[in-house]
Amino acid sequence: MKTLIVDDEPIAREVLRGELEPFADVVVVGEAENGRQALDQIAEKQPDLVFLDLQMPVMGGLEVVGSLKGGHLPVIVIVTAYDEYAIQAFEAGAIDYLLKPVSAARLQKTIERARALHARPREKAEKIAEIAGTQVSEAAAVPISRKIVGRRGSQYVLLDFDEVLAFQAEGEVVWIITAKERYLATQALRTIEGRLQRLQFQRVHRNAIVNVNHVRKMSAMSSQRWLLTLTNGQELIVSKRQAHTIRGLLRW
Repeated sequence: MKTLIVDDEPIAREVLRGELEPFADVVVVGEAENGRQALDQIAEKQPDLVFLDLQMPVMGGLEVVGSLKGGHLPVIVIVTAYDEYAIQAFEAGAIDYLLKPVSAARLQKTIERARALHARPREKAEKIAEIAGTQVSEAAAVPISRKIVGRRGSQYVLLDFDEVLAFQAEGEVVWIITAKERYLATQALRTIEGRLQRLQFQRVHRNAIVNVNHVRKMSAMSSQRWLLTLTNGQELIVSKRQAHTIRGLLRW
C-alpha cells in the first residue's frame, strides 16, 4: 500500500516512518507537514493509505478529509496525541485512529484494518464520508458539514450535501441528482432520509427527497398536486400525501 504520512512535526514523521518499515506491503511514498501539502500529495501520488495528524497549521486533518472529493480515495488513519477527546470521537468505529506514541501492537492492528478496507472501495468511501462529518474540539465531537457517497461506474465519489439537488428512487435503485449528472447511492432512501435531519431537504414523494435550496419553481397542477422544477430543469411531482410540505418549502 502506497502510504503518505502527514504531521507538522518532523520527528513524528520520522518515527512513524521507522515504525512502518517492518510491514513489507507498506511503502511510504511521501510526507506532508500541513493540510494543504497533504491534499497536493494525495492528488499527485494517489496513496492507498494516509496517516493524518489532527492538529496542524494551515489546515487541520479533518479539514483535509472534508476537502476530499474522489475519484481516488485513500484509507484514512487519524493520528493524535489528545486522548481525552479523540478516543471518544473515534472509538465508535467510523474510522481508525492512532494515539501518540504509537505502540507496535496497535499499529499492527491498524495496518490489518487498512488492508481489509483497501480491498472494499465502497466501505472505504463511506468511512471517509463519516470522518468528514465529524469535528473534534476539546469540549466534544460536533457534527459539521457532511458528505454522502455516490457511485459512478466503478468509482466512488464524495459529494457535499449542498451540491445534491435531490434523491430519487427507482425501485430498489436510488439516484443522487446533482446539477450535471446522477450518481448511484450506496444506501436506501429511508436510510438517507435519516441522515438528512436538520438539513435543507424535504420528502415530496415516497420516491423523492429534494434540496429546498435547489427548487426553482413550484407549479400547481391541482388543489392537491404540485410540480417542482429544480435548478437543473428536472421536474418532480409532489404526492397528495406530501402536498402539505409545499407550505414548508414556501417558507424557506
